[in-house]
Amino acid sequence: MDEATGRRRIPFYKMHGGGNDFILIDHCHHFLPEAEQPKFARQVCAAKVGVGADGLILLETSPQADIAWRFYNADGSEAEMCGNGARCAARFAVLNGLAGPRLTLSTLAGIIQAEVHDRQVRVAMTGVGDFRLHVDIPLNDRTLQGHFLKVGVPHVVVLSADLEKVPLKQWGKQIRFHPLFQPRGTNANFLLLKGPHSLEVRTYERGVEDETLACGTGAVAAALIAARLGHVTSPVMVHTRGGEVLAVSFQDQGSTITDVTLEGEALVVYQGELWMDELK
Repeated sequence: MDEATGRRRIPFYKMHGGGNDFILIDHCHHFLPEAEQPKFARQVCAAKVGVGADGLILLETSPQADIAWRFYNADGSEAEMCGNGARCAARFAVLNGLAGPRLTLSTLAGIIQAEVHDRQVRVAMTGVGDFRLHVDIPLNDRTLQGHFLKVGVPHVVVLSADLEKVPLKQWGKQIRFHPLFQPRGTNANFLLLKGPHSLEVRTYERGVEDETLACGTGAVAAALIAARLGHVTSPVMVHTRGGEVLAVSFQDQGSTITDVTLEGEALVVYQGELWMDELK
């Protein structure tokens, strides 16, 4: 509360990983009631009338980890995991003295480990599994072959020979809400192979309901599916729509894939204050 004006103001950071952008708030004192958080996420993530972002991250205390989060997509839905969001959350925690450079973060997908080296952040991914390869996905005018897996959240990966010719919003939306992946739906990724350690990916993100400039879990999903299909080996450099290259490393044990990490820059754009009484 600003004592001079009586206005409620909340400090925040605007951060991004590869153009996947987030609003981050220190919520260790729990001043936002849980029932109001989805609406708050929609308000602050809205372009033009809010800050504008792909998601909202509230950092809180945790009895099991150094820090915990509540992660909300721009539509107010709560997500189990977000790779780029986790990288931004880890750096935010270090910058604000909430944790040291080697930290643990409690998410709905489990507790993940992170290492922060200035702007560079590496996170160990959790909840990887449930591979389903060669799934036929009937769309309105064609059938695509996709490959499903979970990286904390569900992903479908479709190989493409030309990413620029993919009608991403059209196909991505149909895959995201397809009956095959209900009730939670899925993220939709389209990947182009570039070499034995390199690929490019475009992602339609669940909860954002549009293409994002980068998706951390999508980058991991694309790399792991490409590895399962025999096209790449670790480490894999994943080129995102935002221009950043994310490094995905893993141990391929044949029947299982372990020790999955995602690494890249987590950047601060600016700090500011939200005027709570004037949010629409």
